[in-house]
Amino acid sequence: MNLVNVILKEHSKAQRDKITSYVGEDPKRFAELVAVFLAGPYRVTQRASWPLSYCVEHNPNLVKPHLKKILSYLHKQDEHDAVKRNILRLLQYIAIPKSLQGTTIDLCFHFLTNPKEPIAVRVFAMTVLANLAKENPDLKNEIIPIIEDQLPYGSAGFISRGKKVLRELKS
Repeated sequence: MNLVNVILKEHSKAQRDKITSYVGEDPKRFAELVAVFLAGPYRVTQRASWPLSYCVEHNPNLVKPHLKKILSYLHKQDEHDAVKRNILRLLQYIAIPKSLQGTTIDLCFHFLTNPKEPIAVRVFAMTVLANLAKENPDLKNEIIPIIEDQLPYGSAGFISRGKKVLRELKS
């Protein structure tokens, strides 16, 4: 399968599922998808990020050798919201290696506290931070007040996830 052609053909749930099925549990095919994601151009990266996140949801171990390169996209100022959203989405399904936790925490705090970020980006960042707090309990003391401060001004989705995360963090 020529992933670039499939990605450019259309942007739909059916295409996402087609690519996700093609990759399956195959590390070589996943590496091919990551290479397409990283190579761009802009539209290809944006569209590849969606099936990429679904592949990781179904097979979290596939992303391990590529995680550092994928995370580097979160540092880009001009990256499309869909790319940020899907990278943060995939991070919620994996155990982040200790060597990348500091960077991930910094990025997630940046997204969570930035009111200009879309709700989905902020909500996924919140979930990733909550997951990391399970390994780093001191993070709870930083996450809880941020969520509590933002709850009164949040959208329905932010409030729903915020309440759920707060319950987890406080238990």
